[in-house]
Amino acid sequence: MTALLTAIALLSLFAGRLAPIPLAASCLLPAALFLLPAGRHRHGGGPVMDACARRSRLSRENAGVKAAGSLLLLVLCICSGSPWPPLLLFCFLSGVTLLWGKTRPHDYLSLLTLPAVFLLLSALTLLWDFFPERPAGAALSVPFFGGWLAVLPASQELAGLVLARAVGAVGCLYFLSLSTPLPELLHAARRAHVPAVVTSLAVLIYRYLFLLLDAARTRRDAADSRLGYRGLRRSLRTTGLVYGNLLAHGFRRAGACYDAMESRCFTGEIAFLTRPKPVTARLLLLLLPAVAAMLAGVLLLR
Repeated sequence: MTALLTAIALLSLFAGRLAPIPLAASCLLPAALFLLPAGRHRHGGGPVMDACARRSRLSRENAGVKAAGSLLLLVLCICSGSPWPPLLLFCFLSGVTLLWGKTRPHDYLSLLTLPAVFLLLSALTLLWDFFPERPAGAALSVPFFGGWLAVLPASQELAGLVLARAVGAVGCLYFLSLSTPLPELLHAARRAHVPAVVTSLAVLIYRYLFLLLDAARTRRDAADSRLGYRGLRRSLRTTGLVYGNLLAHGFRRAGACYDAMESRCFTGEIAFLTRPKPVTARLLLLLLPAVAAMLAGVLLLR
């Protein structure tokens, strides 16, 4: 599905701008990446992401500096008036994550699959529009229920800019999340005076979201082993029973968790043991030129 969406979105984005052979290459080569086993997203990716962050060499660097740099790059990426700075930023941060952080390309591509689906669907809604008559100068057009679905050059420019900003933002967030374990992120948030109730809720949501995903997967496997998904009618009934049971399980688990926290004198704040990490020159030499280049790109390319 992701490979098909990639090919359609890139065809819609570059139609009329590239010759046939470069157009086919630009559509098929990126789509082929998602057909590889590494490009297939696996549910339960949250623990994989946290494990990648703990294994990363970048986890030895100061979390506050990484968070501040990522946030600043994210803001500059969103403010960019040209698609090139965000795309170059994504390539740069992906290279840093893979080469310096030593994140496995298999894991990185797999984790990129899920946001790619949302980004490509958003791009397609920006690219295609309905017209009562076939518009002049359309890059692509197909008849549709008495009218025309068409892609205009102006839509291509808008979708390209929005998609580039989103891709750059994903690069910033993945650079931070694949190099900084959750306890260090929460420690940096506390130092930034984020309320304790927000950080505590973030910990609980992060943990129990994946516990519920694991419980849902176990129930689906149990129902599948009993032929609960054989036929459309039976599948719908089984899905309702599985998720109804999961809702009741979630409430019971939440109540038991709250009782356990109260019995341990919970005061409204969840604390983690974190070791202070110094600000190193190599991290500053990595982030400061990137921020300066993005700022120059935002100011000069409009």
